[in-house]
Amino acid sequence: MRMLRLTAAIGWALMALAGGAWAAQIEGDYLEVRSADVYTGACVANSEVGLVGNQAIMVWRVGQGSWQGVPLDGLSVVGVVKARTTLGDPFGKPYPARSVLIVDARADARQRQALQGFAKAMGGELLQNVVAVESAPISMEAGAHGAVKMTAGRLARVETRCLHEGDHLCGNEEVYYPPLTKVSDAMPVYTIVDEFRGDGLGVHWRHVDKRSAFVGHFSL
Repeated sequence: MRMLRLTAAIGWALMALAGGAWAAQIEGDYLEVRSADVYTGACVANSEVGLVGNQAIMVWRVGQGSWQGVPLDGLSVVGVVKARTTLGDPFGKPYPARSVLIVDARADARQRQALQGFAKAMGGELLQNVVAVESAPISMEAGAHGAVKMTAGRLARVETRCLHEGDHLCGNEEVYYPPLTKVSDAMPVYTIVDEFRGDGLGVHWRHVDKRSAFVGHFSL
């Protein structure tokens, strides 16, 4: 009997260790907005490709977890991107892209570095050529059905809502461009407004009323 109990205890311990090994190190909410429709029909996408869609804002709000041993619970980081051409176009050459990172003003020095490293790892080639790093108070409020309000000081702002039946223009809409980073439960949503007013990219922008955003969840 003692041997059975010992075996069972060892088994439970191994299962706990395995569960810990598979547990996410960092997870939270994700928001992405582009300067071209991502939920659209081929006719609209073809009319935009090469003309727009080279700008993007990517936002990660950490719910819990750490990056390279640095806890980032509750902190956010924003990547603002200007590529050479339409992002997601399989025939385009968007790289090298230029980017600005905005880190949460509440982060200390170690957390600022960790947030930058995390964003670069998640953004891949999009966020490898960082021309400026800014610090600003970042707020991201998520409501029901994809309604999100995000501000990064006076540098960036995004507001979205769910897609309505009236947002369908041709009846052949689909997720034409997938998200730019690894994300789960990605849902296309309608962009009420997205804007960038920072320095470093040589351009400011303000886009309204487009089917150009995603909301989702990230977990690593």
